[in-house]
Amino acid sequence: MSTAVMIHQRGAPSGVGRLIGILLLAHLTGGLVVPFIMLHPLVSPPGFLVSAAGVATQVRAAVLLFFVGSAMAIAVASAGWRVFRRYSSAMALWLVALAVAAFSLQAVDNAHILSMLSLSQEYVSAGAAKAELFQGVALVVGAARKWSHYTFLLTVGCWILLLFTLLYRFRLVPRPLAAFGMIGAVLQIAGVSLRGLLGYSPEVRLAMPLAPAYVLLAVWLMVKGLDVRHRPLDSDASLSQRKPYLGKNARRSVPVCRS
Repeated sequence: MSTAVMIHQRGAPSGVGRLIGILLLAHLTGGLVVPFIMLHPLVSPPGFLVSAAGVATQVRAAVLLFFVGSAMAIAVASAGWRVFRRYSSAMALWLVALAVAAFSLQAVDNAHILSMLSLSQEYVSAGAAKAELFQGVALVVGAARKWSHYTFLLTVGCWILLLFTLLYRFRLVPRPLAAFGMIGAVLQIAGVSLRGLLGYSPEVRLAMPLAPAYVLLAVWLMVKGLDVRHRPLDSDASLSQRKPYLGKNARRSVPVCRS
C-alpha cells in the first residue's frame, strides 16, 4: 500500500471524528442544556399559565434552539455514516433512525411548548374572569407536553447509549471513555426518562454524569479523532487478499498448451 493511500485512510476518519466532536458539543448545548434553562420559568412556580406570556420571546428562542439542537443528532449520524457502517451497518442504521425519531418527537414537544405559550397569552388577555376554565385546560396541555417530553428524552437517551456502545465495541475511542458515557446514558434513561414515563418523579441527579461524559467525548474527538486502527482497515486488507471461494465441486482451470 502506498504512503499516500495510508495517509488518506488515517486522515479521513480523523477529520470525521473532529466534525462529530463539534456536532456533539452543538447537540449538548443547543439541544440538551441551554433551551431547558431558558424554559425554566415555565416549570417553576407559579407555572406556565401565568409566566409564559411574560417570556414569550425567550420561549420561542428556546423552541428554535430545540429544533437546531435535535437536528445535530442527525448530523452526527450522517457525518459518521461512512465510518460506522464499515464496522456495523445495523448499528449505523439504528443511529440514523433514532436520530430522526428524536428530531420528530422534539418537533411534537415544541408544538406543545408553543401551545402552552398561546394558552398563557390568552389567559393574560382574559384576566381573572375565566381563571378556572383556563386552569383546567392548562392541566391537559401541561400533561400532553410532559408525556411527549419524556418520550423524547427516552429516545434521545437510547441514541446516546447506542453511540457510546458503538464507539466502545469497535474501540473507536478509548474504552474507559466510552464506558463512562454508556453508564451515564443508562443512568439518564433509568433515572429520568423511564421514571417519568412510569409516573414517578425524575431523579435529575442520576442524569448528571452524562454531561461530563458527553463533553469529554466531544473534546477527545476534536483533538484525536476516531481510532480506526483495529477494524475495518485490517479486515479489509485481509479480505482483499483472500481468493474467491468457488465451491468444493468447482474445477480448477488448467492452462491448455497449444502448439
